Amino acid sequence: MIALPVLDPRAAFVDVGSEKMHVSIGGGPPRVFGTVTSQLEALRDYLVEHQVRSVAMEATGVYWLPLYSVLEAAGLDVRMVDGRQTRHLPGRKSDMHDSQWGSTLHAHGLLRAGFVPPAHVRRLQDYLRLRGEHIAAAGGHVQHMQKALERMNIKLHDVISSLTGVSGLAVVRAILAGERDAEALLGLCNVRIRKAKAERVVQSLRGKWADEHLFALGQAVASWDHYQAQIADCDRRIEAVLAQMPGGEGPPDAVEKPAKRTRPGVNAPDIPNLRDLLRHMCAGKDPTTLPAHTEYTVLQLIGEVGTDLTKWPTDRHFSSWTGLAPGSAQSGKRRSTVKRRRNRAGQIFCVMARALARSKDIALGGFYRRMAARRGGLVANKALANKLARLFWRVMVHGMDYVEKGLAHYEAQVLDTRQSLLRKLAKQFGQKLVPIQASPP
Repeated sequence: MIALPVLDPRAAFVDVGSEKMHVSIGGGPPRVFGTVTSQLEALRDYLVEHQVRSVAMEATGVYWLPLYSVLEAAGLDVRMVDGRQTRHLPGRKSDMHDSQWGSTLHAHGLLRAGFVPPAHVRRLQDYLRLRGEHIAAAGGHVQHMQKALERMNIKLHDVISSLTGVSGLAVVRAILAGERDAEALLGLCNVRIRKAKAERVVQSLRGKWADEHLFALGQAVASWDHYQAQIADCDRRIEAVLAQMPGGEGPPDAVEKPAKRTRPGVNAPDIPNLRDLLRHMCAGKDPTTLPAHTEYTVLQLIGEVGTDLTKWPTDRHFSSWTGLAPGSAQSGKRRSTVKRRRNRAGQIFCVMARALARSKDIALGGFYRRMAARRGGLVANKALANKLARLFWRVMVHGMDYVEKGLAHYEAQVLDTRQSLLRKLAKQFGQKLVPIQASPP
């Protein structure tokens, strides 16, 4: 019987907790450290003293981040591993045993390191995630506005497209200022609204002006304004972080302007020349040419994976990491599917896929509708997101130029594929396909 070789006898493993860190080197007796900064630095010195070169630990909540930064600054090889790799601990389970078992696996080279973006990408990631939380919180206060208006039987949010648009906010602020005349409130709306929906808007603005509901409306508007200011502050911080990232010092003087610029979304960051800046950071590659890849979504993806996607050997490896690729498990003659958990990058691609599902002339939109008719919307959304993830990898790694050929070209390809399959099936049964001649009129 051949023993499993030990690749690194000084390999260490840290069982991360909110109050204690259990450290074991080479499967030896664990040592316990606290989680305050001085204790994390003492843990670092302990590892350096014992000539540890590689440390593995599980990504437990956000508790691992301070320790990761300390060990990374010390020049140690820090590897974040999936907890499922160390789950099957023989015997009784405890934090002490977990650290010994993890270090034993690490010493034998049985732990696979997960992806952790560089420090400058993590800074951008933190600001973007905080900005997303502010957007979600602001959306909750929009619902509070709608509820207060409903309690007063004001149906403005049912008539106009957005209560937080220019017209909606102008009307709401006028109501809070004491205006009650429906005609005067209509005059604050955009001219297109006045032409198309004048009577509906006037009728929707006649309700019961109860003091308690007006107070609730004012509170909701004040909270919404607060979060808009928070989002603007995040935009300024994101702009500063982008300027400090490699390639973020600014686009070159002569930048080719794209022929068509899409209008930024409602929640898009207010950063001047964001598209040109992103293209310069990506070494001239422009992911915004891909369908549904707006400036904001590309910025979010860079905040999750960075600009160097060569860490994934192929586009299939990348889509598998995002949790979008279909998984399978085989044992003997048994095959079963495996549910993959989508990470944040995979969730971004799914949001982009939902936007493409409503497109009319894009080939990928036709793919979604064809897949949804066969397997349902959830499967179709994930399949389309998988395609988008692989296209993103190809653009970022190989600089692929995407050309949109349109829905008609995609449908012609589908028809040609079906005809080819039909000819193969006929040949298999010794038959021959004969096209039906159109009858003369």
